[in-house]
Amino acid sequence: MMEFLKLAVNGTLMKGLELNPNLVDVGATFEREAETEPAYRLWTIGDRYPAMVRVKAGGRAIALEVWQVPPAGLGQILVQEPPGLAIGKVTLADGETVLGVIGEPLTVEGQIEITQYGGWRAYRAAVEAAKKNT
Repeated sequence: MMEFLKLAVNGTLMKGLELNPNLVDVGATFEREAETEPAYRLWTIGDRYPAMVRVKAGGRAIALEVWQVPPAGLGQILVQEPPGLAIGKVTLADGETVLGVIGEPLTVEGQIEITQYGGWRAYRAAVEAAKKNT
């Protein structure tokens, strides 16, 4: 029986988004939608992908997906991630701690914070709605 690692993804690796094939190509399978504990903030990096950072105060729950990833595929996924993203530990709303894609604090400096949207999909939907209204 093959062992899998749980990996929480909060941006372009999610189902149907640009980098999702990077997960699928290594044999990862979708487990569930989830949220973090309310201890994270989220930024858009050049409006191309998000970066999530754990904070001491002022955080909130961020929507994400949990995937089952073969251990051999984890490195391949990480190498294909945009600069400034890394694998760290993420605590979910139910208290489970899993590996997850997180942003390096320096990466978010000078970027637009989008924590108030609660997740990348909600932010992108708001951007698209605003474009339609202009």
